[in-house]
Amino acid sequence: MAGLKTASGEYIDDSWELSVFVEDLGPEAAPVTLRVTGNMHIGGIMLQIVDKIEIKKDWSDHALWWEQKKLWLLKTNWSLDKYGILASAKLCYTPQHKPVLLSLPNRCYVRIRTNFAQPVFRTVVDICRVLGIRHPEELSLLRAPEEKDKRKQKDKERSSLETYDLSGVRLPASVEQQQFRGMPAHFSDSAETEACYRMLSVSQTGLTPEQIMRMHRPGSLTEKTHINSRWLDSSRTLLQQDVKQNERLWLRFKYYSFFDLEPKYDAVRINQLYEQARWAVLLEETDCTEEEMVVFAALQYRINQLSLNTSPAEQSGDSGLDDLDKALESLEVKLEGSSSATPSVLESLTAIPELKDYLRIFRPRKLTLKAYKQYWVVFKETSISYYKSSEEALGEPIQQLNLKGCEVVPDVNISGQKFCIKLLVPSPDGMSEVHLRCSDEQQYARWMAGCRLAAKGKTMADASYQAEVENIRSFLKLQQSNPDTALVPEAEGAQWLVSPRYQKKFKPKQLTPRILEAYQNVAQLSLPEAKMKFIQAWQSLPDFGISYFVVRFKGSRKDEILGIANNRLIRIDLAVGDIVKTWRYSNMRQWNVNWDIQQVAIEFDEHINVAFSCVHASCKTVHEYIGGYIFLSTRAADRSQTLDEELFHKLTGGHEAL
Repeated sequence: MAGLKTASGEYIDDSWELSVFVEDLGPEAAPVTLRVTGNMHIGGIMLQIVDKIEIKKDWSDHALWWEQKKLWLLKTNWSLDKYGILASAKLCYTPQHKPVLLSLPNRCYVRIRTNFAQPVFRTVVDICRVLGIRHPEELSLLRAPEEKDKRKQKDKERSSLETYDLSGVRLPASVEQQQFRGMPAHFSDSAETEACYRMLSVSQTGLTPEQIMRMHRPGSLTEKTHINSRWLDSSRTLLQQDVKQNERLWLRFKYYSFFDLEPKYDAVRINQLYEQARWAVLLEETDCTEEEMVVFAALQYRINQLSLNTSPAEQSGDSGLDDLDKALESLEVKLEGSSSATPSVLESLTAIPELKDYLRIFRPRKLTLKAYKQYWVVFKETSISYYKSSEEALGEPIQQLNLKGCEVVPDVNISGQKFCIKLLVPSPDGMSEVHLRCSDEQQYARWMAGCRLAAKGKTMADASYQAEVENIRSFLKLQQSNPDTALVPEAEGAQWLVSPRYQKKFKPKQLTPRILEAYQNVAQLSLPEAKMKFIQAWQSLPDFGISYFVVRFKGSRKDEILGIANNRLIRIDLAVGDIVKTWRYSNMRQWNVNWDIQQVAIEFDEHINVAFSCVHASCKTVHEYIGGYIFLSTRAADRSQTLDEELFHKLTGGHEAL
């Protein structure tokens, strides 16, 4: 092509050589050299590559990857000049879809075809479609931890892991999945895919004590923060984050805000969520008491029993006709109940329920013995006031506590008849700690439910109050012993259903009878009910759903812990583990990240400003957590609602990372 003219009258050719590595030719193959000009389009470059290598195959999934810029050249109508590509550019012609080895929440492995050329958020959505998991926005991908021990025995164990292969599954875009024999149709193609669906939807029952002992258990808050440094950036592609073909990744529930759990539609999702909850309890990632651990063991024992002879089709629900009957019955109930519900709604608007009763109160102070005193306590709207007696309730209270934004921590021991509520109330000097002690479980359920709602800024007039009371009562009932019922005759391996700490503390002869005694309270549950009960009990634990980060707050000279939950941020003293301060998302005005100095700045109501930098994890990960939880709070109950990916990337700072 003619270009500039020299003094001798000759034309200078403005074309130049571009070298492109073709991955399909192998790592040792020489690059393909093309003669190009700056105004040539990317689509034309790819056509030249295919013509030159003369291999007949489907190249439609291939695209160009720019190594130095870590950029996919997906806009085929853009020219080389528009992308800024020069002769020194290292380009690779490679497939966009490649297999990876996924570790699922149940610790099983599946080989699956993933898109390396789109953001991780969209890749997770596609993975969840193949696996049959609804609400993929709750999950994300992590890098597998580095293997420090490279002994031959460890390598042998890893190579012997059973891997299910779904890399051949191709799902059409934007088409609702069809069900066949109680499972998505693409799992009925072969015996192998059907076995894979059973692995996904039915609990793994062959848990051995060696498996539990071999897994890493975090010994401190700092160790609990390590996992959060491995989350992949949801707004960048796998290849941009140096993920290689066939690399091991973890798929886990990242956000602890589980929306619309429905056994009929969520066999895989509920089972994988149960498995993640089970491992969190067994590996002591979530702390629980001795009685709670026994309840978890009893539920696992029940689930293991039912899982042995359960098929995936049995978990998915009833036949189509039964589903239609149930849908009609549900519609009938809604229509009949709509008129009767109106008075209760009007009543709730005019009269907010109150709680009034004698409770024992303790306010911890330094160098004081723990002594509870009895007071007359009034719970109104979101505040608690207490008086010396009921006769003095018309006057000024001894103290009034506004519970909005406080931490509510249960402190219960059924066998010791201890029903306490620990309140950590925000104050200008930090957290003000107050302990309420109830006389019995009925009183505890009412007050605990009220405190939890008040912490969220809701009153007892809220429709969820009674459901919260019943959930608390149900969880307490699971921990009660039932001496009148006969124990199950055999319970092989029941003692291994608790964490190693309790395995060391008790002998099998001590532990097994306690598990079987608790089992009597759950022996009538169906498999979906038992899994849901386990998940609900897990959600009731004080430490549930908190992701920890080591941070350095602005103006501080020491590292601290930042806990991120689905509705609040928690500042925690690293040395002793005490909660220093809590901030609610509902009081947040704005937040942003200074990417130059890697500092997160948050502004709350009443001109409260908080700024911190991350010590181990990326500030992008913290930013993504906060924005992700705010995004999840916008979801509506409509099952047909489409996922607003643009809003997710806007809230999680995806535009900053690109």
